[in-house]
Amino acid sequence: MDHKYEIIIFWSEEDGSYVAEVPELPGCMADGPTYQDALSNAEQIIREWIETASEVGRAIPKPRGRLAYA
Repeated sequence: MDHKYEIIIFWSEEDGSYVAEVPELPGCMADGPTYQDALSNAEQIIREWIETASEVGRAIPKPRGRLAYA
């Protein structure tokens, strides 16, 4: 994958699956039954998010690497 956005993956009891969030891309998230599936799905969704943003003229944030939370 050529995009370097941070992906946060966690288990969701409510959904019964792993959830992958991409905080730098608003609304960009995916899920999957395994950690690897969630990661793979997130990589696909990142590509689609960027493609859609390009088509509608939305600014695409540059990856900032690891974000600080605290």
